[in-house]
Amino acid sequence: MLTTIFGLIAIALILVAIFQIAKANDLAVALKGEAAAMRANNKFHAVLWLVFLVGFLVACYWSTLHYQHLFLPPASSIHGKWIENMFFWTMVATVPVFVLTHIVLCWFAFKYKDDGTNRAYYFPGSNKLEILWTAIPAVVMVFLVVEGMRNWYKITGPAPKEAMVVEITGKQFAWTMRYSGKDNQLGTKSVKLIGDGNELGQNWKDTKNADDFIANDIHLPVGKPVLFKINSIDVLHSFYLPHFKVKMDAVPGIPTQFWFTPTQTTEDLRQQTGNPNLNLS
Repeated sequence: MLTTIFGLIAIALILVAIFQIAKANDLAVALKGEAAAMRANNKFHAVLWLVFLVGFLVACYWSTLHYQHLFLPPASSIHGKWIENMFFWTMVATVPVFVLTHIVLCWFAFKYKDDGTNRAYYFPGSNKLEILWTAIPAVVMVFLVVEGMRNWYKITGPAPKEAMVVEITGKQFAWTMRYSGKDNQLGTKSVKLIGDGNELGQNWKDTKNADDFIANDIHLPVGKPVLFKINSIDVLHSFYLPHFKVKMDAVPGIPTQFWFTPTQTTEDLRQQTGNPNLNLS
């Protein structure tokens, strides 16, 4: 809290200093004459662009280090590694462009300020240049989209036959987990059957419901694929397991699913992080 207050005070002081410098610059305009003062004003703002560039990049770097503890935890599932790989290549494709474009933007504002000697050059355009800066982003985007779709179809497609089946039902304001039992098959259900003692609307005439059981917690075996069937009985919900890099919306009337294979136990993660109270989620 104290760090935040000091940060806000520092920002306020910087803004006051910039305001005072601007006022002094306005006075210089009145004293030097309009043309000379305008060039001085342009030079002043050009320097501010460079100051902003340095401060902005430093702030981006500092914020990345300062808030890295809020980043997603390392993946504890096989498919989570696929997601991490997608994050990595997305950052490789976007971060250099982000930094370079800001450097070029601020440097151009400084380099080509109106100081009385620079003359504008009319550049009507270049088809080669247009093709170049259109083709390169298009190729990169295609690569990222294709990789994303490939992973998406793998984790939402048919699960291995040996996958454990768990149904996740969202409602206000809780999740209900239904395990498929020994036969590893979920029984049918219907919203018309929802009532006292049957919160999911299970059809008890279906023998597959006989060994299904409801739980409040999720317990998963390491090294065995798990298929989650997700739905909602009221409004839109979001089923999120950050340690497994899993996130899927629960949509009323539209069942969704994904599968993954856990690679770590809670105890493994506690030993890695040194946090005895940490739980996989």
